[in-house]
Amino acid sequence: MLSSQRHGNSAYRDVPGIYTHIADPNERRRMALAEVDKAPFGWYHVRLVVVTGIGFFTDAYSLFAINLASIMLGIVYWQDSNGGVMPHGADTAIKVATSAGAILGQFVFGFLADLLGRKRMYGVELMIIISATLAQSLCGSSTALSFVGVIIFYRVVMGIGVGGDYPLSAVITAEFASTKYRGGIVAAVFAMQGLGQLAASLMAFILVIGYRKELEPVRLVADCTGECGATVDRMWRFLIGFGGIPGWFALYYRLTIPETPRYTFDVLYDVEKAAMDARRYRFGKEGNGLNPYQLAHSRQEMAKYRTPRPTVGEALRYFCQKTNAIKLLGTSFSWFFLDLAFYGIGLSSPSLLSVMGFDKKTNVYENLKNTATGQLVLICAGAIPGYWMTVFTVDKLGRKPIQIGGFAILTIIFCILGFAYNELSQRHLLALYVLAQFFFNFGPNATTFITPAEIFPTRVRSTGHGISAGMGKLGAVIAQTVFAPMIKKGATHDNPTPWIHGVMQIFALFMFLGMLTSLLIPEGKGQSLEELAGEKHDVYELQFRSGFFGGERGGRGRGGGRAGMGRGRDSDETHRWWKLG
Repeated sequence: MLSSQRHGNSAYRDVPGIYTHIADPNERRRMALAEVDKAPFGWYHVRLVVVTGIGFFTDAYSLFAINLASIMLGIVYWQDSNGGVMPHGADTAIKVATSAGAILGQFVFGFLADLLGRKRMYGVELMIIISATLAQSLCGSSTALSFVGVIIFYRVVMGIGVGGDYPLSAVITAEFASTKYRGGIVAAVFAMQGLGQLAASLMAFILVIGYRKELEPVRLVADCTGECGATVDRMWRFLIGFGGIPGWFALYYRLTIPETPRYTFDVLYDVEKAAMDARRYRFGKEGNGLNPYQLAHSRQEMAKYRTPRPTVGEALRYFCQKTNAIKLLGTSFSWFFLDLAFYGIGLSSPSLLSVMGFDKKTNVYENLKNTATGQLVLICAGAIPGYWMTVFTVDKLGRKPIQIGGFAILTIIFCILGFAYNELSQRHLLALYVLAQFFFNFGPNATTFITPAEIFPTRVRSTGHGISAGMGKLGAVIAQTVFAPMIKKGATHDNPTPWIHGVMQIFALFMFLGMLTSLLIPEGKGQSLEELAGEKHDVYELQFRSGFFGGERGGRGRGGGRAGMGRGRDSDETHRWWKLG
């Protein structure tokens, strides 16, 4: 009988074993998930955004800081050989290394989060990021190793952690968020990237101001030796190393976050622990203990429904089904086409800085300060407003309209940039760049992160997101390795980027293709994750019937005995999870 004893904390009157009087495990699952899906917006959602978003803040900081640090690295390590400027090949390799590592991290962590659990993997990727960030800030050259090789190695390792953060943070946030606010909450996690970019530029600006006395007397980067060189060497290490500090504050909460109730229900088949974790997430640890006898009894009862952990073969079979393959095609290639242009548009940043008057290089101090200031202005003007516009509107307008609309507007912008580039003034280019940044982020850059975390079943949700994100990072690698050299084809001193208009035309095509592939994905607004994935609410009931009412082993009725435990192999194959829908 349900006890009326009061427990819990000041925010919630919790009753231990609140669902234990319900015999049907499907009903217990439905009620526990309803606690999560129908919960009003509260501080637990803010806490979720902060804990998961810190990873994206760190990711974006590290990715963006290297763009500013590369100038400093050139001064320190290429002073004698290249006049204080990093060679293009080394610059590209260092910047691409993180994206290359991210591809591996997204695939591997995406699958492991489905196989081993979200909780077990969460925090591991952040420890990798923190460690690799610290290692980068301490590395240098030697007679045995080149500086470029060492820093590329650590940036690949960091990229693995960055890649792992994508599926883990997206899926954990989506599985804990209320249905009504899920899109905005997941978008808020992703929007922390904008704050990370802002922090990187701000940190660079503060360092330059702090070391003004040492930098200002030196006119050219080629003359930055002695005290000036030592100062810049300290600056880039502080700039890179600071990126790992925010992760320390989130690491404890990531390592102690409860497993998502959906994973515990649908993969571990532990209804008691799943119900407890749902309450623990919302209301804290107090009053959420379980009676050991009830827990053992429940797990014994649920053993008759248990299925194996997800495997690579099961995921392949699921995604090879036509309907599921179409969804994955839509999420993967829309992200792929997006990142081709999203990372490619950054190739025009130097010319934009000159438009805004931030290209003055009267001395090393002015050079570094203007670069940091210009990046601050560009981020605040377009990127950050776009991120937060998505946060506040995605649950009202829907994911699909924002994504398709964003791709359509970006197609027009890149057509203008491509076909009318020579007729545009510098101010027109600046305006179009800011608009592009706004509609990237109030558009597909945010929604391609949200949708894969919603439309796949729990058992393959993280794998599906990892594949989609990996395709996006593949587009980023191609943008930096193929299109960056392409814009300089036939370059002269007067025209360093003669083919930039042709690249913009190609990006316009990619945006159009992204719009078409976006038509393949379903709208997630206002629907539960189970509805979007096509999962039935009676997932246990289907397997229960196969053992108890199929006449195979002569079960004793609903909820009784251990009937159904001895189902044959043929029966297991018939009722595999991917065929239940």
